[in-house]
Amino acid sequence: MRLLHPEWLLLIPLFAAAGWYWRGLRLEKPLRVVCLLLVTLLLCQIQVRRHGDGLDLWVLVDRSDSAKDLLMPKLEEWEAILERSKKAADRLHFVDFADEAVTRGAQLRAGSTDFAGNTRATRINSAAGHALAQMRHERASRLLVLTDGYSTEPLDGLTERLGSQGVPLDYRLAAQPAKNDWRIAAFVLPRRVQLREAFLAEVVVLADQDGKVPLELFRNGASIGKRDVEVVNGVGRLRFTDRLSGAGAFRYQATLLPTDDSLVGNNTAAQWVEVQGGPRVILATAYEKDPLADVLRSQGFDVQVVTALNELQVGSLTGAKVVVLNNVPAYRMDSEFVRALDFFVHHQGGGLAMIGGKYSFASGGWFGSPVEPLLPVSMEMKQEHRKLAVALAIVMDRSGSMAMTVPGTSLQKMDLANEGAARGIELLGDNDFVSVFAVDSEAHEIAPLMAVGQNRGTLQNVVRRVESTGGGIYVYQGLVAAWKQLQQAQVGQRHVILFADAADAEEPGEYKRLLEEMQKEKATVSVIGLGTEKDPDADFLKDVAKRGNGRIFFNANPNELPALFAQETVAVARSAFVEEPVAIKGTPGWMEMAAGAMEWMPQADGYNLSYLRPGATQAAVTSDEYTAPLVAFWQRGAGRVAAVSCPLGGDFSQKTRAWKNYGSFCQSLGRWLMGEQVPPGVGLRAGMDGSRLKADLFFDETWNDRVAQHAPELVLAEGAGGVAHPVSWERLAPGHFRATLEIEGEHYVRGAVKIGDAAFPFGPINSVVNPEWSFDRSRLTELRAVSQRSGGAERVDLSDVWNAPRPPAWRDVQRWLLIALVAMLVFEAWQTRTGWNPLRKKEAV
Repeated sequence: MRLLHPEWLLLIPLFAAAGWYWRGLRLEKPLRVVCLLLVTLLLCQIQVRRHGDGLDLWVLVDRSDSAKDLLMPKLEEWEAILERSKKAADRLHFVDFADEAVTRGAQLRAGSTDFAGNTRATRINSAAGHALAQMRHERASRLLVLTDGYSTEPLDGLTERLGSQGVPLDYRLAAQPAKNDWRIAAFVLPRRVQLREAFLAEVVVLADQDGKVPLELFRNGASIGKRDVEVVNGVGRLRFTDRLSGAGAFRYQATLLPTDDSLVGNNTAAQWVEVQGGPRVILATAYEKDPLADVLRSQGFDVQVVTALNELQVGSLTGAKVVVLNNVPAYRMDSEFVRALDFFVHHQGGGLAMIGGKYSFASGGWFGSPVEPLLPVSMEMKQEHRKLAVALAIVMDRSGSMAMTVPGTSLQKMDLANEGAARGIELLGDNDFVSVFAVDSEAHEIAPLMAVGQNRGTLQNVVRRVESTGGGIYVYQGLVAAWKQLQQAQVGQRHVILFADAADAEEPGEYKRLLEEMQKEKATVSVIGLGTEKDPDADFLKDVAKRGNGRIFFNANPNELPALFAQETVAVARSAFVEEPVAIKGTPGWMEMAAGAMEWMPQADGYNLSYLRPGATQAAVTSDEYTAPLVAFWQRGAGRVAAVSCPLGGDFSQKTRAWKNYGSFCQSLGRWLMGEQVPPGVGLRAGMDGSRLKADLFFDETWNDRVAQHAPELVLAEGAGGVAHPVSWERLAPGHFRATLEIEGEHYVRGAVKIGDAAFPFGPINSVVNPEWSFDRSRLTELRAVSQRSGGAERVDLSDVWNAPRPPAWRDVQRWLLIALVAMLVFEAWQTRTGWNPLRKKEAV
């Protein structure tokens, strides 16, 4: 206990002496003496010690990419030293952090490598706040940071928070290697260029030694050349020129390739370059000479025809206003491009149309894809409309690689593959048949061929329990076992789904002869490859799918396996392309898309069977038993989506192309998808300042009323399929808003500003050099300053942290004394009024 004003103690004996002689105050009453004593203690501002002898040490362990190789070899030893040297009353808490902080559970051992969070950033400030929020106020606490010292966020406000809680911050640095480090310090390109305009780019390389280092340049993932960079006095520069003949945004990347480098994480830099131009239509088509392209161009649309579907990437959407998918399958499209379409429509105000054909809608594997929820029609054929049964054999890889944990989850790759197989079984009909095999070095029968019907639940439970047992996957053995089962099925369609790791699919065997035999029996094989087309066994898996007359899916994200199984199952068992001519009937819904009435074609040669979603509008329907929507559309967020179920080109389009209103229909469809023209007077400028995004919105007085009614909304999404989230604005001046945001890691972001119905898109945009590997010296200086101001220090000897003086921590008791004083005054007043005194002796009767 301590007194902040000890001189007030001199008043206590004075009050006591006065109490004996000053009868006017009647201080002989004990309660009044207590009240005066409480007043005296209040004036003294007494404080009591808050903490005991024990110390809570919160250890923040840096799990980021830049610190991983430096810390992990030492971490187990460091944590053991801290555990051994603490005293009986001390407590030790560990918080693992990178982009996010997680308090380590007691079940994890010291030096544990288990950390499922994003490791592309180092957020010391956030991790310290996480620990401070969990500290117990009745115990003394300290922070100890084990790190390389380079944070990707500033430590603003941390000193004040540490001081307010009386918590010192210590640190222990894992030293960076002193030599053999080559790194890209800057990659300078223009953010925007004109079409076919030549531009200059520069790469700045820093090193702790002189010499030549090879550097490779990439555009959209494809190499455009290798060059040597001459480093003199620790600095090297490489300049190159390029020009872009296509619209969109293009990702340039520079990668150093030194033979000996202590830190490889800082050898890459990337930036997007946007080609400026007017709004255009991307026509992704299955036809070399798509008649839709000529019609749209004749109506004044700027049309970009794409037949090499895998060339479409996220940057292709930059500057585009409409995307048309004309009879193209999902499995031939870049998965990031497909995922990016949701943000393009919902927030960037883009238009999307899917046109029918044998490789479109469910037949093209679009069921379960990110595009499916956007469409105004549902693609899965209803059970009562199915006419043919299917026998499906699922061959699943359960090799050693399937036991790996999926980043960000507690699930193994095998768990997600199992869920995919269960999802496929769920989508089969009661009259369909299924067989399941798990394959490593041989094929293991999980479920023999049986009708789904009443066995559906049992089959799903069985496949969800498949475990990885090690070894490789012998594809040929799995295909042989599956074919033996399917040969027993007397149904109209027999199909195999082969799931395999694209980097570990071994033992092709006599697969060519086997697939030729299956083809003669009209059985088909599709492949789901976990990985990318660049993996070692990808070409083999492609050949299996090609010879099996099936589809091939590559995806490196195991979380998407259930959706891929669903897409393939629906494409085989629950999709329908009606090949018979069908009469067409128009509906009043057309007037919502176009200004005038439409004289519809009498018949279509064929169409994809689908069903209108609630809330969507149909402009034309079939006159057969299904009354299926032939033309349907609706608004999705800021964008518009249409579905035309009959082909507009290629097979089954003769009657449609001969229709006299073919051109006017395509024109009306295109103009509706384009949306309303945005009035002039508003502009958006977005760019990067290091790792900080800065977006400026400018508008003139003609937009004042619109902005007053609909405040500008800025939304951002990280990567192709990131969740859109709002960002707050700052009003700098009339007609000028600004938003800034720190962009973590090397991922790109896309954004859009919405004012009412108008949308202004931008991106992709990214930090040129990954902040995680930039090693900004100011961050290390900032950490040392925060530690010193809080009363901490650098702990070279970790055991010494327990000998640090316990931080002084006192708690005021004035509030409790004041409460006691008020209570005593009330009680004394009541006693005086009633005359009650428990100590007074009873008078004898």
